[in-house]
Amino acid sequence: MDKAKIKAIKEWEPPKKALELRSFLGLENCYQRFIRGYSHIAAPLTDLLKKEKPWCLDEKVQQSFEKLKCALKEEPVLSLPDYSAPFEVQTNASDFAIGGVIMQGRHPIAYKSRKLNDIELRYTVQEKEITAVVHCIRTWRHYLLGSKFTVKTDNMATSYFLTQRKLSPKQARWQAFLGEFNFVMEYKPGKTNLVVDALSHKVELAATEMQPSPGLLEHIREGLQQDPQAKLLEELIGQGKTRRFWKDDQGLLRTKRGSVFVPRWGCLRKQVISECHDTRWAGHPGA
Repeated sequence: MDKAKIKAIKEWEPPKKALELRSFLGLENCYQRFIRGYSHIAAPLTDLLKKEKPWCLDEKVQQSFEKLKCALKEEPVLSLPDYSAPFEVQTNASDFAIGGVIMQGRHPIAYKSRKLNDIELRYTVQEKEITAVVHCIRTWRHYLLGSKFTVKTDNMATSYFLTQRKLSPKQARWQAFLGEFNFVMEYKPGKTNLVVDALSHKVELAATEMQPSPGLLEHIREGLQQDPQAKLLEELIGQGKTRRFWKDDQGLLRTKRGSVFVPRWGCLRKQVISECHDTRWAGHPGA
């Protein structure tokens, strides 16, 4: 990330309304894979966008905002995968979020985190931990399938899940899915289950590699004027009849979570997919 963007982040004032918060989270979403425990950190902010939640910038919200600002100001420290070396997946679960990191040696390749949904919030501690394992392995399937790797968890019971015989239907599905992969699961106490020395050999990702190519956003804006669905969404936004979409200060339509709406116009969607996959930082060029 270039210095101008870092300066802008440093000077970013706490949001005073939902529109400003969505704009901030939209930027964060673009970089969330570089932020360990993103969903856990961002939870107080994302909760603030719920319909039934009153707007209140309490201490938890302020701390969440400042932590995310600090995380964005740090240089990315992810390494590119080496398919000749073994992978290691570390996972963890809290009361309301799950997360993990895929590593080689002491160097992280990618982070993943998300909030638990309403059903998952009622899971037992072990089930939440297994959900983290399944979610991370599914996310990094393209790295792990066909490779031997290790999963490390800080929950003792979870480390024996692969040999567990008494299973619920849900647990049986998880075990069947995990059976597709060649890995061992190890217990690693929480005190030591950390990414030690992750900053020792960082790979600096240039902002030009992380940002859309020049003209792509302009093409998206042009496409919004041609796509009937986009026009309808803009009308609904203007009339205040939707909370699922909003328009940012760049003239782009965004979802509630901050993702950019790409209109159906010419080969635009194919162009966006190609750009996301073919950059060498995506980890799977030409996919």
